[in-house]
Amino acid sequence: MAGEERNIKLKIENVKKIYNSRNGEMVALNGVNLDIAENEFICVVGPSGCGKSTLLNIIAGLLEPSSGAVYCDGKKVEGTGTERGVVFQQYALFPWMTVKKNVMFGLNLQGIKGKEAEDRAMKYIKMVQLEDFLNHYPKELSGGMKQRVAIARAYAVNPSVLLMDEPFGALDAQTRTQLQSELLETWEKEQKTCFFITHDVDEAIILAQKVIIMSARPGRIKEIVDINIPYPRTQETKMSPEFLELKNHIWGQVYQEYLEVRK
Repeated sequence: MAGEERNIKLKIENVKKIYNSRNGEMVALNGVNLDIAENEFICVVGPSGCGKSTLLNIIAGLLEPSSGAVYCDGKKVEGTGTERGVVFQQYALFPWMTVKKNVMFGLNLQGIKGKEAEDRAMKYIKMVQLEDFLNHYPKELSGGMKQRVAIARAYAVNPSVLLMDEPFGALDAQTRTQLQSELLETWEKEQKTCFFITHDVDEAIILAQKVIIMSARPGRIKEIVDINIPYPRTQETKMSPEFLELKNHIWGQVYQEYLEVRK
């Protein structure tokens, strides 16, 4: 915001990523620069193959950039770290562990065990309203419930940055809407920096303070759109003239890039 001091949590500096394939080099990202403030909620949209997930994986430390760097709290990202929690579209739960054990897993890795781990896990299991399913296994849960477990597990290790790669993409519309509302409530309470990838423009506008539009491959930032709609946002927000104007603009920009891919 103008006149406000922005405490930069993530700094993405001239990031380029090249993949080598049988057909030669493929530039996935080319010169991505972005500052993300502490507690800011960012959504990233763009056509398939524009490098959104590649960028998230670089921030997570799961991939190395070919050049450039990412900094978290001023330190260069080199590998994964507990200050960055990741939630993927595929639930990535351990099928042989109960809900409670899945949520405690990251805490145990951090050396937090016993009652402290149980108490912390329970806090986030209650947050995602799964306290009645503590001893259920993933195969006994719906898709929405599995994603709630994945979100609780990410929150339990208390990361200051939450990286989410289309976490609601495989869910039905009703469950998706419910989880969007729950995520916003939790973000407002817990105040984490969120970097959230989605193909759904409505979802991006309902969640984010800023929407990053990426260009077709090689991925670059085409535009940063400020979402100046006050929180709390509800499904009724989607009917407002401000929302519809933003939706038309963002969708128009994404569609232009989609047409570029098809050329």
